Order: sequence, then structure tokens, then C-alpha cells
Amino acid sequence: MVQIMEIKVLGAGCAKCKATYELLRGIVEKNGVAATVVKVEDVMELLSHNVLSTPAIVIDGVVRFKGRVPTESEARKLVGLES
Repeated sequence: MVQIMEIKVLGAGCAKCKATYELLRGIVEKNGVAATVVKVEDVMELLSHNVLSTPAIVIDGVVRFKGRVPTESEARKLVGLES
């Protein structure tokens, strides 16, 4: 059985958060990555991950990136497409 990766983009709805979400969603769709990508704007959830700098990327419950929009290469590494 294929395990589906859970990717959350945390942010308050700013342009950088939206760009990060679209970048990750596009990479997942184009490359057939078994993952769900969701945008989270709930302040309490941001705080539960101890995130004060957005956008932040949480993969399977672990904060993996925060503070800026990742490059495409960085995003591909986060989802396991590049080493």
C-alpha cells in the first residue's frame, strides 16, 4: 500500500504563502507524487507547530521549511524528488 505524504503550507494568506502552496501543488501534480497539499491559515495551528515566520511547510507533521518561498529545487527536495 502506498503511503500518502501530507504536506501543509502554513500562512496567513499572504502572497508568499499562496505562491508556496501553488509551487508545491504544481510539483506534486506534475510528478505524480503520492501527497495531499493543503493550505492552513488557522493561527492556532501555526502556533501549535511553533511557527512564527511564514510561509512554513510541514510534511507529515514535521516543520521542514519556513520563512520564505522555497525555490523549485528546494521544494522538489522536500517532496523527495531530488537529493
